[in-house]
Amino acid sequence: MASDGDGRVAPSRPRGSYPKGQARRQQILDEAVLVFGRSGSMSGSLREVAKRVGLTPAGLLHHFASKEELFAEVLRQRDERVRDAAGEPAEHGLIAQAAAVVAYNQTTRGLTSLYTTVVAEAADPDHPLHDDFAERYRARAEGTAELLRAGQRAGEIAPDIDPEAAARLISAVMDGIQQQWLLDETVDMTALFDEFVRGYLHPAASPR
Repeated sequence: MASDGDGRVAPSRPRGSYPKGQARRQQILDEAVLVFGRSGSMSGSLREVAKRVGLTPAGLLHHFASKEELFAEVLRQRDERVRDAAGEPAEHGLIAQAAAVVAYNQTTRGLTSLYTTVVAEAADPDHPLHDDFAERYRARAEGTAELLRAGQRAGEIAPDIDPEAAARLISAVMDGIQQQWLLDETVDMTALFDEFVRGYLHPAASPR
């Protein structure tokens, strides 16, 4: 038994139950990435995820109340990991950030496949995540355009590109490279993105 801070005694939680529950929850999430990445958010089933972790569907629902909750947490963790890989723009700059994300995605096939599959599904206007992903791309484009303008002022980005158009193009290049890599792992995403940056974003070298 333990005090709850105001003099009352609260029942203690069995030692070790919380870490074990968290570990089990993460195991479910890791398997869900593979299931949703292969089958999509609509076709991927709780039953398959449960089977992969040795649970019944009812047992899985002890950890996640619904398929939607499970999928939302998978996406949240994916976004968090990508943000961690990118770092802060003020510290690294736009190009370094984007290159870090490309390099990270090449090490996480399951998450990359998941994102690519769900984006394709969400193109359907009736998909529950259609508006969410449209807003993701809009917000990303706006933020990227602002960083491009800052890079132009600093002389790090070619002065003759349109920041708004370039922001959308950067997303298109990253997504397209990912799709090719998922089909053929000999595709070097990092090298291709570096070539895009060199040929399009960097200022042209001054003639000697």
